[in-house]
Amino acid sequence: MHHTRSSALSRIFRTHSPFLISLRRPGSLVMSTVSAMTPSGAPNPRPSASLVVVNELNEILLVHRNPKASSFAGMHVFPGGNFDSKQDQSLAMTAIRETFEESGLLLATSVSSKPSISDEILDKARSAIHQQIFPFHEFLQAEGLQADVDLLLPFTQWVTPIDQPRRFHTQFFVTFLSKAPSAGFSSGTRQERIPKHDGGQEVIEARFVHPKSALAECRQGKISFMPPQYYILSTLADILHGSVNTPEQRERARTLSYGLFGRMVINPRPLAKDANGRTILTYEGDETRGGSQGRLHRAVVKIRPGAASEITLIRNFDIFSEVEAQVAGSAKL
Repeated sequence: MHHTRSSALSRIFRTHSPFLISLRRPGSLVMSTVSAMTPSGAPNPRPSASLVVVNELNEILLVHRNPKASSFAGMHVFPGGNFDSKQDQSLAMTAIRETFEESGLLLATSVSSKPSISDEILDKARSAIHQQIFPFHEFLQAEGLQADVDLLLPFTQWVTPIDQPRRFHTQFFVTFLSKAPSAGFSSGTRQERIPKHDGGQEVIEARFVHPKSALAECRQGKISFMPPQYYILSTLADILHGSVNTPEQRERARTLSYGLFGRMVINPRPLAKDANGRTILTYEGDETRGGSQGRLHRAVVKIRPGAASEITLIRNFDIFSEVEAQVAGSAKL
């Protein structure tokens, strides 16, 4: 039974008991709970998800992390966060929930005859969900909405190196908006708004920017990315040409998602230092990581605690046709 809007709002500030939602829908991505430490004593990677949202102008949603945040302080990232068994049925749901919390952009479709939700109700729900005092799935149910999990394309997984104090096993997704978000809701059934920060709880800015422009800002030292974000932006910059998103571009992204590339689990490992003191990180499929001789799949990056800069991606194979089957999805935590 759906809760009414008034009853749902009246319970927004009531604390809910934790529970675990099991995997039921075929194809859903969900990670089970894990122990606090690995056998080696290193922190066990926390299951998490991150969402790359592409609008009709081929711009990608970036959020600027609060410089005082406990993770990725001051960095520019895609919206995302840890899988929460009290909130999420899958990692795709995690990605959608975190995008709503961090940017206010709600990727959901109306499945009822209810009128559009006001910004006031959305903002109150966003705050309560962010504070973990109102479950995201209950909000969707009360408002007659269905999260657009089926529109998310898996786009590689990344595991934080074992020497880091905070580790994550992150499933990245890509999704395309039917139109660039505008003030209020779109005219269709998709629930979309202009992104805005969360008041500084985790992010201090949310904006859409073309991947080529974002990479240029990074090279100029205006913004900073970690290697996974730089890698994914570089990949999409080679696909999303121009300022109009096309069916052909979406199909190329789907081809990557459905192929060996989309299933890659990347666990960066330091190899050496270059002449400028930057760290050479190798990825799965590199000649030093199970790939064919001469195969390079790596990045060169200046690493400092909690941050990265001066990144160069080195990838000398075609990601559409030359990802080797023996390395896709082979990384170990």
